[in-house]
Amino acid sequence: MTETVTTTTTAPGPAPTRFAVPGRIAVSEQAAAVWQTATLTQIRRETPRAATFRLAVPGWAGHLPGQHLMLRLTAGDGYTAQRHYSIASAPDGSGHIELTLDHVPDGEVSGWFHTVARPGDTVEVRGPLSGFFAWPGDRPALLLGAGSGVVPLMSMVRHHRARGLGVPLRMLVSARSPEELIYAPELGEETTPVYTRSAPAGVAVGRMTAAHVAPLLAERPPGGWEAYVCGSNGFAEHASRLLVAAGQPVDRIRIERFG
Repeated sequence: MTETVTTTTTAPGPAPTRFAVPGRIAVSEQAAAVWQTATLTQIRRETPRAATFRLAVPGWAGHLPGQHLMLRLTAGDGYTAQRHYSIASAPDGSGHIELTLDHVPDGEVSGWFHTVARPGDTVEVRGPLSGFFAWPGDRPALLLGAGSGVVPLMSMVRHHRARGLGVPLRMLVSARSPEELIYAPELGEETTPVYTRSAPAGVAVGRMTAAHVAPLLAERPPGGWEAYVCGSNGFAEHASRLLVAAGQPVDRIRIERFG
C-alpha cells in the first residue's frame, strides 16, 4: 500500500448508495496488540516506484489474505513514525511476510525503506489487523485494484494458487502503464490489466469501465461473487459504482481505500 494510512469503509461516497458491512472475520486482539521485531531479509524491485520488502518475524501469528499490519520506525532520538501497510504475501507459516511499498514523495517511512533500508535492518510490526477485508478462500472472489491497491489483492491471488483452491477468483487491476504494473511477471489468466496512460500495442488506453466489469458479473459463479475493491478514494468510488451498475449486491462489496 501507499504510505498514507489505509482506512476500511463501507460507503463509496456522498451518493445515496450505501454499502453494508459483511460478516467480519475474527482477528486475535492479543496477537495484534503486541509489537514484534521484524528483520529485513530481502528487497525486490517491482516497478520504478515500488519495491517489495521481505521481513522475518519469528513470532508472527499468521494472517489472512487481505489483512494489514502496523509498522513502526524509531529514530535514534526516540522519534517514532507509524504506518498501516497491507500484507502482500500469502500466509505460509514461514515466519516471513512481505510488504510492497510505493516510494511516496517526502514520505518518512517509505522514504526510509527505499533509500536507507538494507537487509539486516530491523523495524517493529504488530498485527494482523482488520478482518473486514480478509478473504479466507472459501467463496468466489472478484478483485478490483488500482496502483498499489493491488497489494492486498495479490495476497489473495497468491493464496489461491498456493492452496490450489477451486473457488473462482478474478482480478481487474488498473495501472498507468505496463512499466508501473506491480507484480506484472506474476499475473496470470485470472488477471485483466487496464492501462490509463499508455498500453502495449493493440490494447486500449483509459479508465476501468463497464466493459471490463460487466462480463465478470455475467459469469456469476454459484453463490455469487464477494467483491474486494482497493485503491485511492477516487478509484474506490468509481469501481464500486461499476460493480453496482453491473448487478453486484451492495452488501457483498468490501472496500479498502487510501489517500
